[in-house]
Amino acid sequence: MTASALPRLVLAAASSGSGKTTAAVALTAALRRRGLTVAPFKTGPDYLDPTWHALAAGRPSRNLDGWMMGRDASLATFARASEGADVALVEGVMGLFDGAAPRSEEGSTAELAKWLAAPVVAVVDASGMARTLAAVLHGLSTFDPGLRLAGVLCNRVGSRSHLELLREAVAPLPVLGGFPAVESLRFPERHLGLVTATGDLLTEDALARWGALAEEWVDLDALLAVARSAAPLPGSPPPALQAADERCRIGVAHDEAFHFYYEDNLARLEALGARLVRFSPMRDAALPEVDGLWFGGGYPELHARALAANRPMRDAVRSFAASGRPVYAECGGLMYLCRSIRTLDGFDHEMVGLLPGMAEVRDRLQALGYAEVETIAESCLGPAGLRLRGHQFRYSDLHGIPEAGPRAYRVQRRRGGASFTEGFGGGTVLASWVHVHWASCPAAAEGLVRACERARGAR
Repeated sequence: MTASALPRLVLAAASSGSGKTTAAVALTAALRRRGLTVAPFKTGPDYLDPTWHALAAGRPSRNLDGWMMGRDASLATFARASEGADVALVEGVMGLFDGAAPRSEEGSTAELAKWLAAPVVAVVDASGMARTLAAVLHGLSTFDPGLRLAGVLCNRVGSRSHLELLREAVAPLPVLGGFPAVESLRFPERHLGLVTATGDLLTEDALARWGALAEEWVDLDALLAVARSAAPLPGSPPPALQAADERCRIGVAHDEAFHFYYEDNLARLEALGARLVRFSPMRDAALPEVDGLWFGGGYPELHARALAANRPMRDAVRSFAASGRPVYAECGGLMYLCRSIRTLDGFDHEMVGLLPGMAEVRDRLQALGYAEVETIAESCLGPAGLRLRGHQFRYSDLHGIPEAGPRAYRVQRRRGGASFTEGFGGGTVLASWVHVHWASCPAAAEGLVRACERARGAR
């Protein structure tokens, strides 16, 4: 089925913590039990919720972000990632109308739902609530006339009678079902959201139980009818992002410490001719045979002892950079390239040392939100003057980076404030706190592939 005609719906909420991811996982598991292929998506810059989607769906979950990617790239990614699916489930971000600015729909779930011409199903924490739910849903359904609220799922209901009470209170808006609170199936959380999903946290047994719970408590036929009511998307589907002839090989750090990568970013590099080779900075003693390195975000602070203990890998990364080959790092990757990481217990763990400073983990948030980057010097991403969009979410800061040291970025936070410079390393090394999305600047992705290609030729 083509993406333009694909049944689809958006799972939204009035606020974070309402149970959107719970609903997405449970519904995906239940629909797969019916033999349907589900294409999962996450609105916004979140890296963690998609890992839960992917385990439930058995296929990658893609981010769709109105501010970082824009309309055309978001719709193109939706079309490509929906290929071969029977239905698409798009989990929203925060509340339905929350986005990049307080007086604009930019970057919000509502904006994306309208782009996708998708009906919205509200997931509401109904614990301790009865008729007030009607007022909440009235606000969600009337605030933006261009949006279609097609149903509601009531999370954390106390009983069957509670669910029936809610159904009566919000009529004629259909209550498609709900979920009781099941403590044994609760997803673990950290900081502002869930932890990264693994097979140990979301086992096959847990998935089966979530699927059975959805079958028992949700009218899946009615839910699918809502998804099938989505209007066809206009326009022809974009060409598939297929791997080009190999121009270079890029080593992608991927283990428990480093795994924050947008699937779309990886696909774009492959389409440009980069062969991506995964390796583990925690366990591998040597680097793979590659022309460039990418250290994504993650939780290096949780695995600092293991990273420090793997001296052969740290030595190999230093030697790799000394050879003039590109080394690109974001957030957790930046921390790994520092001289050391100081964890919350006050202990310093030696790291690679390509950056002279120390990354210190704090007990409170240091930066959160969208950021716009302008390159002010040539780097492994290309010349000065490139503009990229990305996101920051970190509990760490830097100490000991010389003020006069090289900087490749000027960064402006989306919510204002003075701009500042970062983008550390110099030469072929580039490390930043910002997780960028290549859709905001395809030339930067091409620049990275070209830099790695040049490194291959020089060898």
